[in-house]
Amino acid sequence: MVRELAQTLHVAPSLLYAIIVAALLISALGLGFALNRLFHYWTKKHRGTWGEYFFALLESLPLPLLVLAALYISLEILTLPQTYDRIISKVIFALVLLILCYFPAKVLILLLRRMGQRDPALEQVAEPATFLIRVLFGVLGIIILLENLGISLTAVWTTLGVGSVAVALALQDTLSNFFAGLYLLVSRPVAHGDYIKLDSGHEGFVVRVGGRSTTLRTLANNQVVIPNATLAKALITNYSLPDLHLALSLPVGVAYGTDPARVEKILLEVVEQTARDGLEGLLTYPAPSVRLIPGFGDSSLDFTLSVYVRQFTDQFPVQSELRKRIVKRFAEEGIQMPFPTRTIRLDDATRELLLKRESDS
Repeated sequence: MVRELAQTLHVAPSLLYAIIVAALLISALGLGFALNRLFHYWTKKHRGTWGEYFFALLESLPLPLLVLAALYISLEILTLPQTYDRIISKVIFALVLLILCYFPAKVLILLLRRMGQRDPALEQVAEPATFLIRVLFGVLGIIILLENLGISLTAVWTTLGVGSVAVALALQDTLSNFFAGLYLLVSRPVAHGDYIKLDSGHEGFVVRVGGRSTTLRTLANNQVVIPNATLAKALITNYSLPDLHLALSLPVGVAYGTDPARVEKILLEVVEQTARDGLEGLLTYPAPSVRLIPGFGDSSLDFTLSVYVRQFTDQFPVQSELRKRIVKRFAEEGIQMPFPTRTIRLDDATRELLLKRESDS
């Protein structure tokens, strides 16, 4: 039929075949672009819902599917020359492979984005995970395509095997820190803004959890950069979890002979008055408490005043203000805060020896 039409139009059959295939492809591209814009519109309209990800997934499919359909129609309906038939068959195979690799990768990437929107802490995980997914499916598609084109990958695999061992050894620390960073971002033992202390003694606010290292800002406003592999293996005390409120224990010692009940009453009154005066960071709930702990010291009765502060850094001004007020109140109440004393007893022989040396001098 096409040959007869070519004779009627006085054109070469190969040219007519090319025109028909081009017309089908242009029609597929035009319709695919229109559907792409339509799905893009619906994606924006359903932003923030699962509909956004459904239409975002459909947004990329019409163009390759319609091009694939146009090529398939050309192959099935038209009696193409062998050269055209072979080229279109390879293009169809490549498009099918592209769709098979692209579709699951797109699904995973959209799910990661959805999780990142629900939980902002996972946004840092989504970016490297998206890159890895694209690389994985891209490499898989290239391998399948080359194998079906008859290109042997044996030499490539051998080279990659030897090269990957060398690269892994050279980048051992970098890869260890990278995967440790992914673990920290997923499990989230620390997060931005948390105040943490490591078993190594380093402590500070978490400024950034990166791909290779985590940065802390100390109270002295210095930065400490800790490799993620080190942080993942460390014993971490997180002062911001399970909440920001921090229990503060303030030791107070008074002289023996002081009434403990009176001391407890005075300390609680000091805390209550300080809270009424509006000291920033001091909390009245949970309620403060006083205990005769650790109890009997070498030269004093030792109490522990327990209060809660709003966050880790509030403990310093709160401790200072409470100590000043306790000293002032004890002075007003006549309560002594003794300092450590030692009594040395000498036996008679030692005392006589010291007196003799004193008389000789």
